Amino acid sequence: MRAWVVHQLGNPEEVLRLEERPAPVPQAGEVLIDVEAAGVNFLDLLLCAGTYQEKPPLPFTPGAEVTGRIRASGEGVDLPVGNRVIALPALPEGGYAEQIKVPADRVYPVPESMPPAEAAAFFISFHTAQYALHRLARLQRGEVLLVHAGAGGVGSAAIQLGKAAGAGVIATAGGREKVNICRELGADLAIDYREHDFVEAVKMATQGKGANVIFDPVGGDVFDQSRRCIAFEGRILVVGFAGGRIAQAPTNHALVKNYAIWGVHWGLFQRLFPEAVREAHRDLIALYQQGSIRPLVHHRFPFEQLPAALARLASRRTWGKVVLER
Repeated sequence: MRAWVVHQLGNPEEVLRLEERPAPVPQAGEVLIDVEAAGVNFLDLLLCAGTYQEKPPLPFTPGAEVTGRIRASGEGVDLPVGNRVIALPALPEGGYAEQIKVPADRVYPVPESMPPAEAAAFFISFHTAQYALHRLARLQRGEVLLVHAGAGGVGSAAIQLGKAAGAGVIATAGGREKVNICRELGADLAIDYREHDFVEAVKMATQGKGANVIFDPVGGDVFDQSRRCIAFEGRILVVGFAGGRIAQAPTNHALVKNYAIWGVHWGLFQRLFPEAVREAHRDLIALYQQGSIRPLVHHRFPFEQLPAALARLASRRTWGKVVLER
């Protein structure tokens, strides 16, 4: 079978190699999956460059989430062959391969009605948003949720989950096209941050009260400005640093307005509380089947074009999720 392999760190377009590899054999507690599609994530760029917090030994295959069918099971696994699943591969044997073996406890069911591209784009984005909004921020019906980078993979999930929870949703995005996408996803107010001051827009929309929950995958200047429109006893969710700069949080300001700052490290949560993740997955699949949420897939690349897919993601010219398909 073929797999994309990194032998040295650097620009993904320069260091990724598509190679023939021995087909994996599932051991006890593992399943072998024929990969149908894989989600393309920003962390894969960081892994290739060696700047991610986890540094797998070389050589390795990146790819954090896939969907496909179980081809074979190792001893002690009762998952039926042929079942469609979402899986979270463990480095150094990631998901950008035609076949992968994965511990059975990192495999989750997916309905036959969910197309492979949507299944590949589903897990990390929606689970991250669900964990942040519900387990951490305890978002309540009638509260105001501000979602930054609303047209992105995790931002688009947060908009939909906010609406499903009965919150009023304000979203920011850059450019008319992305703003329109936020509206189509259900945002009650979508703001082009390139043309308008989102702080003043949020204050105006909330009669000066501010947003109860702010979902921030951007960081930097966006975090600094968000502190100016957080409501009393609000919650700011630090999801990532797509803006590049890691902001500093003045604790005196948090004290004055009684707001909380939550770090969102879903990967560690998944390792520490696997049963809670399975429960959340059942809830999310139910919302999908009800038509309340749906992954936003921007572009699909064939398996052979992974470097181009990562380059598109790095260019910031995408919305929703980029998916690699076989």
